[in-house]
Amino acid sequence: MTAEPRAFWVIEPGHGEVRAVDLPPRRADEVLVRTLWSGVSRGTETLIFSGRVPESQYDLMRAPFQEGDLPGPVKYGYLAVGVVEEGPADLLGRAVFALHPHQTAFVVPASAVVPLPDDVPPRRAVLAGTVETAVNALWDAAPLVGDRLAVVGAGMVGCCVARLAAGIPGTQVTLVDVDASRAATAAALGVDFARPEDAPGGRDLVVHASATSAGLQRSLDLLGTEGVVVELSWYGDREVTVRLGEGFHSGRLSLRASQVGAVAPARRARRTTRDRLVLALDLLRDPAFEALLTGTSSFEELPEVLAELTDGRRSALCHTISYPGADASSPGPADERSRRCSP
Repeated sequence: MTAEPRAFWVIEPGHGEVRAVDLPPRRADEVLVRTLWSGVSRGTETLIFSGRVPESQYDLMRAPFQEGDLPGPVKYGYLAVGVVEEGPADLLGRAVFALHPHQTAFVVPASAVVPLPDDVPPRRAVLAGTVETAVNALWDAAPLVGDRLAVVGAGMVGCCVARLAAGIPGTQVTLVDVDASRAATAAALGVDFARPEDAPGGRDLVVHASATSAGLQRSLDLLGTEGVVVELSWYGDREVTVRLGEGFHSGRLSLRASQVGAVAPARRARRTTRDRLVLALDLLRDPAFEALLTGTSSFEELPEVLAELTDGRRSALCHTISYPGADASSPGPADERSRRCSP
């Protein structure tokens, strides 16, 4: 390691900077990782960047290797892929995933990194944390063979849930979003697509991931009798309202929360968080997940990228961040630098 390590910090709401950092001396049970790629978890990280996390949730929202405190200055993020430069012999030179903030190099316990399967490209592997969330959601939701499912909200998490659910025999999966351009993403994931007003009703199960009151209401409306909505959205400090005076009680509908901070109760006695993450990386052997990687910027551009993702000037599912030495043979879509301005 010759270059001075640097990290991205949210200095205060709406303002980020890349700053030099000092790495601690590596101990025998630790690894030094040189970062190749990281991913922006758009929903959570834009809430962090804009200062929209309620004070009551500051401690619960801590990332595994976060430095500083909300609302800032804080070093945040949790989708990092790199190569082990120093460490135990069985990890040396291996590409690994870690729940680490955006940083050019870092030192963590060897137990905190998970080697990538040989056939999972490093750039795709940044989705591991999001696929892990989808795995946990489906453990919570427990869909059955032949179920009719809707996933409302075609962001990173919703798309991952839809792809995994589509692998259950006989399921009918519809991805629902207000953005009609997500139809192409749904097709790449092998599921149906509908705008909210056109989505089919009578669903056995709906997973909600749009982080809007309208999306949650539509999720309830799409259920059949005694159906279940599994709520994956994180709203920050936004107020959420739904109409429970219509068919909620007569239809005996259910609304359940799912959150990745703990393994779902259905598997908690038999799976660890590491087991769940290993499974997520194994599932990323599926090349269909490439459809979620919708842009790339260099690490030095990250302050501008977060600002543009937050205010809507840049559109993305998973926006990836490249670091020196990243595999230039898989830079992403040809229009990876393109931006779409909100009206």
